[in-house]
Amino acid sequence: MIPERSLEVLRAIVQDFIFSSQPVGSKSLLDRHPLGVSAATIRNDMALLEEEELIVAPHTSAGRIPTEKGYRLFVDKLADLKPLTTGEKAAIEGFLGGAHDLDEIVERSARQLALLTNSLAMVQYPSLGKSTVRHIELIPIGSGRLLLMLITDSGRVQQLQIEFNSMQEDLIQELRGRLNGMLSGSALADVKGKLTSLESEFAPDRRPIVLQVIQSLQSLVDANRQEKLTISGAANLAKQEQDFSGDLSSVLEAIEEQVVLLKLLDELHSDQHGVGLRIGSEIGVEGLKSASIMVTGYENRGTEVAKLGVLGPTRMDYSGNIASVRAVARYLSKILEANA
Repeated sequence: MIPERSLEVLRAIVQDFIFSSQPVGSKSLLDRHPLGVSAATIRNDMALLEEEELIVAPHTSAGRIPTEKGYRLFVDKLADLKPLTTGEKAAIEGFLGGAHDLDEIVERSARQLALLTNSLAMVQYPSLGKSTVRHIELIPIGSGRLLLMLITDSGRVQQLQIEFNSMQEDLIQELRGRLNGMLSGSALADVKGKLTSLESEFAPDRRPIVLQVIQSLQSLVDANRQEKLTISGAANLAKQEQDFSGDLSSVLEAIEEQVVLLKLLDELHSDQHGVGLRIGSEIGVEGLKSASIMVTGYENRGTEVAKLGVLGPTRMDYSGNIASVRAVARYLSKILEANA
C-alpha cells in the first residue's frame, strides 16, 4: 500500500514529466509543488516509489521519470479531470456544427480531437448493425438516368447513378413509395431480406428496372458493412518521436493496419473516467508498447453506435485528453441526434 504522501509525490512527478519531458528531481518538486515536507522526506518518498517500480532513473540522471506502472497508478488515482476552456468548448461546437453529412461530421471530429489532444485521433463510423434506413430517394436526372440516394439515421448520405435504356416516371414514383414503405426504420442488416420478393410484385415488363434499382440499393447497403475508421493527426506523433523510445516507425506501421485499431476500439470499454484506457504493454501490440490509447463511445438517440479515441506516447496529458475525448464524443452524439 502506497502512502498518500508518496502518491502525491508520484502525481507531481508525472505532471512535471508530462509538462517538461525532463527527469524530475526532489529540488524541482519542492520548487513547483506545495508538498509541505523537506527535501529529505521527498527523497525518501522517491526511493519508495522507485522500489515499487513506479518511477525510474534514466541513465545517470539524478531525476526520475514515471514507469508504465507509475502512469497506470496515476490514472487510476486521478481525481479531477482538467476542464476544457470556454474557448475549446466553443471551438468544438463551432467546428462540428458546420458539418452537414456523416462523412464530414466524422472527418471534422477526428481533426478537432487531434488538435485538442496533440495526438493521433481515431473516429469509427457507425456500424451496419446499428444503423437504420431513414429515407430512400429516386430522382430522375435526365433521359435514362436515375440518382439513387440512401439516407441512414446516423446522417450518412450515399448516392449512386443508374442508367437505363428507358425509364417510366410512374414506375419510379411507385418504386420510391414501395421502398420507403418497406424499409423506412429498418436495420440495414435487414434490407436484403425485405427486398427478396419485391421484384416479383411488379409486371414482367417492369422487372428489369426494379431489379437494377434493388441491386444498386443493395450495393450501397453493402458499403456500410465495411468497418471504417477516419484517422487524423499522424504528424503529431512525428513531433513526439523522442517519446516513442526512438522507434516511431513501429508505431506508424501498427496504426497503418486499421484492423489492429478497429480491434482495439472494439475491445476497450469505459472505466471510471468514462474512457477505456490501455498504457504501453497493456495494449498487447508489439509496435505500440511505448504508446497509450484511450477510447469512448458516441451515441445516436441514446444508443452507442461507434467509438472514437486518441493514441499517443505514454507521456501524454491523461487528464486533459480524457476530458477532450469525452467532450468530442458528447458533441458528436448531440449532432447525430439533431440530424436524426
